[in-house]
Amino acid sequence: MSAHLFLASKPDADAAARIHRMAEVVKCARLFDGALIGTDRLHVTLFFLDGGSGSVERILRMACEAAQEVLMPPFEVSFDRVASFRGRPDRHPFVLLGGDGLRRLRLFRQTLGAAMVRKGLRHLVNKEFTPHVTLLYDKRHVEEQPIEPIFWTVGEFVLIHSMYGHTHLARWPLRVE
Repeated sequence: MSAHLFLASKPDADAAARIHRMAEVVKCARLFDGALIGTDRLHVTLFFLDGGSGSVERILRMACEAAQEVLMPPFEVSFDRVASFRGRPDRHPFVLLGGDGLRRLRLFRQTLGAAMVRKGLRHLVNKEFTPHVTLLYDKRHVEEQPIEPIFWTVGEFVLIHSMYGHTHLARWPLRVE
């Protein structure tokens, strides 16, 4: 298993519990065999920080500087459907998705991406972004289906080191000054 470093938004504990309960119901209904992602690991990846040129320490320093620059008030997100992504054969991510309820999250990511570009991390700022929360991986692939919307307020974002679990290396509260 390889380690990953990434910036992410995480649901609060109540929203994570609601997501997990919904995922249990859908897993049973869809006859998935894959294990559910634990509530402590549910997140929306904003930017991966590995795979770039330069030392990991330098990339982390630049990403932290960019994160510190971001000024945005807390905002609400809403996810209203689930679907499978393509993934690898026999390992399709089953994810939580949303539409207009993720507009502010997209704007936040653009703002963070612009700060990362200013700090010299253009190579890590991918314009493609499908905000999602991975619920499980399974050999079965299923089509999109609506769910009762799940909301939470994004009040911070985090730097995560993922290897045999998630370790939060840094946190930045959303703020206007």
